[in-house]
Amino acid sequence: LDWAFRRLLSATECLLRLLFSDFPTVCPWMWDNLTCWQAANVGEVVVVNCPELFHDFMTPEDEMGKVSRNCTEYGWSEPYPHYVDICFVFENITKHDMFYASVKALYTVGYSTSLVSLTTAMVILCRFRKLHCTRNFIHMNLFVSFILRAISVFIKDGVLFPQEDDEHCFTHTVACKAVMVFFHYCVMSNYFWLFIEGLYLFTLLVETFFPERRYFYWYTLVGWGTPTICVTVWAVLRLHFHDYGCWDTNEHTALWWVIKGPVVASIMINFVLFVGIIIILVQKLQSPDIGGNESSIYLSCAQKCFSEPQAVQHSCRMSELSAVTLRLARSTLLLIPLFGIHYTVFAFSPEDVSKRERLVFELGLGSFQGFVVAVLYCFLNGEVQSEIKRKWRSWTVNRYFAVDLKQQRHPSLASSGVNGGTQLSILSKSSSQIRMSSPLAENANMSLPT
Repeated sequence: LDWAFRRLLSATECLLRLLFSDFPTVCPWMWDNLTCWQAANVGEVVVVNCPELFHDFMTPEDEMGKVSRNCTEYGWSEPYPHYVDICFVFENITKHDMFYASVKALYTVGYSTSLVSLTTAMVILCRFRKLHCTRNFIHMNLFVSFILRAISVFIKDGVLFPQEDDEHCFTHTVACKAVMVFFHYCVMSNYFWLFIEGLYLFTLLVETFFPERRYFYWYTLVGWGTPTICVTVWAVLRLHFHDYGCWDTNEHTALWWVIKGPVVASIMINFVLFVGIIIILVQKLQSPDIGGNESSIYLSCAQKCFSEPQAVQHSCRMSELSAVTLRLARSTLLLIPLFGIHYTVFAFSPEDVSKRERLVFELGLGSFQGFVVAVLYCFLNGEVQSEIKRKWRSWTVNRYFAVDLKQQRHPSLASSGVNGGTQLSILSKSSSQIRMSSPLAENANMSLPT
């Protein structure tokens, strides 16, 4: 509206100059619906900047184009170069379309990968009863929040951009607004369950006696209840004070902070918890009573330090430091995707600052966070792998039993060279291996960090 008003003023001023000008009429003042061209003599060239209309399609890196007209004996020539060729209209639209299409393709692949991996992880954690504990219940809620976030993104894109060539949705229906409310709830729930993961691990490290089941009720209430309250308040305020469009833009900054404020607070608290956990891990890794692999490292090094020369003592201390550093680096890298530490990069930056970088970082790379979490905390988990191996061995033994029983009922099937004695020997061998490997697997599983 502001540009249209200025354009009307410019057209009026140009027409008034034409009416009250005493200049020869070969090339008088002219308004071509975009720019006001001043009067000129035959042979003169008038050069003007691109009209303000095209400024919205330009980025700060683009240079201002210029258009010229020649005054000939027959009047004004055609503009050269043409507005379309020099004022970056279609070129910049193509640039923007290619950028946003690339980001959309990137986060579509990311969310699809995360959706498949997280669904598989949920099936695994729900299938095995031995994996049912408070820690995994929290992981499962986090997985569900990632799944809901991916689904909400796909639904939002389908409603706001129903066709590939659509730049935006111009339907302001109740369903469109409901989709945006659902989208904000899913995103906010995901942030809060990342916060719950950090709070749970920190409490587990600092509390000696920790009633996990009692705390899990409050974790569930905070993880799903707080986003419900915040999004509901935002929707009511938006409905009364800024009921415009499909609620997908946030020009009203005060209303947007109803959602953004708790999200930023959860990110920063999680960062503080992350630093505190790293400090606790450093202290525990430096302690001589940490057990497991580290205890054997310290014990062997202590023996060498008392019985070997000075050079061996130095090598021992260096190997001990390397082992501790490696464990600390591994723990830190595992905690970064679980806590969402990467979100602190743009937590306090305004929405219109580094917009492209924010989109690539939060939508492009952030869409793969669910996949990374599923791999680290399910597929690579020692308990999960042990349960899957145990189930596989059990299925193998049952298959041997089924084959042996079938051959006993139908002796003709045993004529293929595999008799009952062979089957029994295989079965006894497999059973002995299972009995020997089960306690080893359980002991190994207890020593693996989850």
